[in-house]
Amino acid sequence: MHSTTRQKEILKAVRLKGLCTILELADQFSVSDETIRRDVKPMVSAGLVEKVHGGIIVPDEGHEPPFQYRMVENHEAKQRIGHELSKIIQSGDSLILDTGSTTAIAAHALQEHSNLLVVTNSVETARALATRNGNRVYIAGGELRADDAAAFGPSAIAFIKQFDVKYAVLSLGGLDPVKGLMVDHLEEAEFSRTVMEQAQKTIVVVDQSKFNRSRLVKVAPLKVIDILITNSEPDPELSACFREAEVEVIVTS
Repeated sequence: MHSTTRQKEILKAVRLKGLCTILELADQFSVSDETIRRDVKPMVSAGLVEKVHGGIIVPDEGHEPPFQYRMVENHEAKQRIGHELSKIIQSGDSLILDTGSTTAIAAHALQEHSNLLVVTNSVETARALATRNGNRVYIAGGELRADDAAAFGPSAIAFIKQFDVKYAVLSLGGLDPVKGLMVDHLEEAEFSRTVMEQAQKTIVVVDQSKFNRSRLVKVAPLKVIDILITNSEPDPELSACFREAEVEVIVTS
């Protein structure tokens, strides 16, 4: 296959999947890693794709990058956030976990806990905590999104409303000092609001990349957060907003 033809097929693949690794593409086209890298280089220069660690993605146009990329982006920071969450959540607790990458990674930090009652709309989170240590895991139904295998919409909302839990654990697209909690999609905002209504306390888990970041849809003001777990101190302006909103901020070590 000629390089130009292969580049067209690479572009189709990354637009379809959101994220393609160099190894996947080399295997798909039966060429070497170096050949794929040579093909990709002019595509990056032209702005057709964006290079990330080990692969390429569709260029960021103001939306969250693909879920599988977010699962590896700042992975160690998200693991530390999960470790702090595991100190708060106790065996036997009830909680709702949303579908964010930080939440999904944090769910793995809860795998040593037992007898948890977990409600989620995320296949990734359900898989991490189901069938272990006496946990009961409930997953919201509906059509699963192709990107992150999460359910949204009326059926997921109705399902969540049946539960009364101790903790809501959310990760978000952005935390803005004025606009508050923000996400990229209307259905995510509606789901997050419902989750918080069903919980006694709201815990937000985000890495520092979400600070001072405005997204498309406003969810709620900062004051709805009871506990924020993150990997870095917010800047003075955002810290002042958290203090005013009486948010407990936990920074990982």
